[in-house]
Amino acid sequence: MMAWRVNEFGPPEIMKFESVSRPEPGPSEVLIKVKAAGVGPWDSWIRAGKSVLPQPLPLTLGSDLSGEIVAIGPDVAELAVGNQVYGVTNPQFVGAYAEYAVASAGMVSTKPTSLTHVEAASVPVVAVTAWQALFDHAQLEAGQTVVIQGAAGNVGSYAVQLARQAGVQTIATVSTGDISAVRDLGANIVIDHRTQRFEKEVQDADAVIDLVGGETQERSFKVLRRGGKLISAVSRPDQNLAKRHDVEAMFFLVNVTKQYLREIARLLDGGKLRTKVGAVLSLADAREAHLMLEHVRRQPKGKIVLDVGAR
Repeated sequence: MMAWRVNEFGPPEIMKFESVSRPEPGPSEVLIKVKAAGVGPWDSWIRAGKSVLPQPLPLTLGSDLSGEIVAIGPDVAELAVGNQVYGVTNPQFVGAYAEYAVASAGMVSTKPTSLTHVEAASVPVVAVTAWQALFDHAQLEAGQTVVIQGAAGNVGSYAVQLARQAGVQTIATVSTGDISAVRDLGANIVIDHRTQRFEKEVQDADAVIDLVGGETQERSFKVLRRGGKLISAVSRPDQNLAKRHDVEAMFFLVNVTKQYLREIARLLDGGKLRTKVGAVLSLADAREAHLMLEHVRRQPKGKIVLDVGAR
């Protein structure tokens, strides 16, 4: 089979499209004929050697995927050959940019029936990240208020929609061109970060979901009530600032499991969540996708997906 391999860490040019042996599923694993694979910034971090997780070389890039189970390993329950599934490959976030991929059985679930494989592959990491930020870590409930920094991005778009579904009041920060789109997703208040200082517009929020980092993250402490929570999916917050403002602040890595995927699939099939696919490229063009991640090529809004069936 063909797969995108990394034999040394570096820029997109080090990626090699190579013929490799088809993997076999081990205990609690399934083998998936990949129909589509999502592309995210974490893939570029792994490729560049900047992952927070140890990544032994050589490796096959990619984590998000959608496809059909063609073999199952020992100790696999609830899944069978022929099932159409979506999810991620494994806790290392590798292996999906390939014609076949082994995945942990507990990290995939039945594909939303309303979505194509390309659409489904755009969902897992970003949607589960949004869910866990809002409800597992910020522990938001109906009637509370959340500020979502970077609300027009792939994670932010799901966070706005999920917050709306839960009755959480949403204040979204975006660029000028994204105001109408994020308002359409259900944000209660939309702030243009280029023309407004959000800390002058917001106070006593219950939580901030930080999807931007840097100076935006530091300024976000000012909008929280005492006892509020700053949850970042991009970088570790300053604990001294957290103490000064009497709030909790944490960074987390997403944990994609079949339970989250089932609930997100239910919302998608019920018309309660919308996906947003940006560029769709063939598997052979995965290096182009990474050049988009590095802003060497123009990156359209929405998730980049590799259509593995395309030639």
